[in-house]
Amino acid sequence: MPSPANSPVVEIQGKHLKLSNLDKILYPSTGFTKGQVIDYYARIAPVLLPHLKDRPLTLKRYPNGVDAEFFFEKNATTHRPDWVKTTPVWSRHNRRTVHYILADDLPTLVWIANLAGLELHPSLSRAAALPSPTMMVFDLDPGPPATIVQCCQVGLWLRDIFERFHLQSFPKTSGSKGMQIYVPLNTPTSYEVTKTFARALAHLLEDAHRDLVVSEMKKEVRGGKVFIDWSQNDEHKTTISVYSLRAREHPTVSTPITWEEVEACLKKKDPAFLRFQTEQVLARVEKHGDLFAPAAVLKQKLPNLAGVEAKSEAVDLAAQAQESPKRASKSKVSAKSKPESRVNRKTRKV
Repeated sequence: MPSPANSPVVEIQGKHLKLSNLDKILYPSTGFTKGQVIDYYARIAPVLLPHLKDRPLTLKRYPNGVDAEFFFEKNATTHRPDWVKTTPVWSRHNRRTVHYILADDLPTLVWIANLAGLELHPSLSRAAALPSPTMMVFDLDPGPPATIVQCCQVGLWLRDIFERFHLQSFPKTSGSKGMQIYVPLNTPTSYEVTKTFARALAHLLEDAHRDLVVSEMKKEVRGGKVFIDWSQNDEHKTTISVYSLRAREHPTVSTPITWEEVEACLKKKDPAFLRFQTEQVLARVEKHGDLFAPAAVLKQKLPNLAGVEAKSEAVDLAAQAQESPKRASKSKVSAKSKPESRVNRKTRKV
């Protein structure tokens, strides 16, 4: 990284950008500087950019470091280079057009890092088709004393149900306390469809495992349990991007992981097993490539659940999963015909 003494102007892919305060510490506990933030984003860009391309992006900026005040930035600052692309999105709530950044290239990503935009929160949709998400996401948030270890168990239950629908799913750490499970779609759909499906599975697992799973956002009911946040499947919400830094004590990263690693974490019962910082993530990419690459291209379709109510749809899902022959010798999902019945399920040993 160049010295910050003269606020150097760098050329990146033909674009000129003035960098500033490279020695400024943004993570006080570790001494991690803005220069190191920029360096990380520049090095991770080849695998990060495909997951940001064409997606309206919300920034979470920490100009004075992770221990100081922060703010979300949806509307792109007017003080931006003319080569930074934006996309207009009408905000019903604010009754105005918001010009979101499109982080489609390396110069824009470095510019964002130079703004101390530590966290990147992209839309689940592409700008050209905002009503149509390209994926469905389940945000697993552990309520203390639960940790990512308990999230691993819930994630495996979700994976097994997806596989009964012949759907592939991909886990990643949140970079904070929990993890997220993504189901790539990349086929025409709507948030009404994905949110309905996600809510159904959250209710299904809550019915089957009330000692561990909760689908309500109320904090008073989440202690020691894993909250399955199905509501993230909404046009107006965002989820932390894969490979994004998090504003934690250490420069941790939302990291793609394998299902084998999820199983291993559950077996070890060690939350640190799935905690990764910048250099570890870069080394993983060097060794394994982009574990999340299929999320950008894999085409899948959800079952049609139109016209069913939330509770009965959970039962319908369970019945469909039970009828599917795939993985019949492994974990099972079953339900009685009555909507109020509990679901009994045998879990996989890991």
